Amino acid sequence: MKDRLGKLTEAAVGRLRGMRDSKEGAKTTEDRRKYDTSIQKPVLKCSICNGEQVAGFKDIRTGKFEEIALIRNPRELDEFMKAYGIDEISKEY
Repeated sequence: MKDRLGKLTEAAVGRLRGMRDSKEGAKTTEDRRKYDTSIQKPVLKCSICNGEQVAGFKDIRTGKFEEIALIRNPRELDEFMKAYGIDEISKEY
């Protein structure tokens, strides 16, 4: 989540730190973080202007996007996907 100036809020930064603190990512289903698969889908929001990518979950009913992690390289995307047990993620521009 971002504030009015586009900076990540403390909650979003805390989630990022939690993902990076786990060195090998999620190994078992008990280690995985959860999201509601019945109403949310994983999405990678990509900016066509500056190339910024943010991974999160989009509410299927409302279209509201919940930012979880700033993705700066393929390794961070892989960590995000492993943490939530995601096999494939759609991109939105």
